[in-house]
Amino acid sequence: MSASPSSSAQAARKAIADRLREIRKNAGVSGQALAESAGWYKSKVSRLENAVTPPSADDIRAWCRACAADPEAADLIAAAQSADNMYVEWRRVQRSGLRRLQESYVPLYERTRTFRTYCSNVVPGVLQTRAYTSALLGSIRAFHGTPDDVADAVDARLDRSAGVLRGGSHRFALVLEESVLRHRVGDATTMAGQLGYLLSAMAFPSVSLGIIPSRADRRMWMIETFSVYDEDLAEAELLTARVHVTAPTEVAQYLRAFQEFAKLAVYGRAARNLITDAVDALE
Repeated sequence: MSASPSSSAQAARKAIADRLREIRKNAGVSGQALAESAGWYKSKVSRLENAVTPPSADDIRAWCRACAADPEAADLIAAAQSADNMYVEWRRVQRSGLRRLQESYVPLYERTRTFRTYCSNVVPGVLQTRAYTSALLGSIRAFHGTPDDVADAVDARLDRSAGVLRGGSHRFALVLEESVLRHRVGDATTMAGQLGYLLSAMAFPSVSLGIIPSRADRRMWMIETFSVYDEDLAEAELLTARVHVTAPTEVAQYLRAFQEFAKLAVYGRAARNLITDAVDALE
């Protein structure tokens, strides 16, 4: 069982703190001596070693210098920067509106060749219709109280999706819970259009769409929506933040989870039947 995504950033920071402690002990340097060498209060050494305070690049350089471990500094600084970027608050990235958030994904989408996405709550962004996206982003904007640029954000998301869907060099493996088909975003007309588009999208050469039936014999429990970009980055979406995971062992766990969900899903005619059943239920 993998750790909760909300703990990933703290776990990464703890790993850095543990490595700093290990460097100090291997060098035979006391906390007091390290503090004096770096010009700190001794309490700072304790805070850094217990992951209470995240180390800055200068802190790491001073630590390694005091322990005669300068070659360690560069990797530790890179790891610390990765940990800082791992947990990104929605409030911060949405402060200037939703359009910039949508546009921020463009470089990632352009360089990714294989997208693996598991959705437990909404239709994947890459397959959303304009009406569905408008209703969803409108709800998100209202909840988070961000500037109202929903129309521009919708355009940005649709442009981004069209670019990769039609690019020819991208592949999308998408797995949805059946409940996504039944969870109404917008009105019945919006949902009917969205479900109809899913049926059409199943014919796209670049798209593999699987649906996990609600009555499936579960070997993998339902978790938060996540995406894996190639095999380098996993991203999980929480209510208040997105979590970036780059540690190879953790990305591997998301890949394994996706494989388990994919085994539970049905495809082709069976998946189309679930979608048409959801359409019929709208009447």
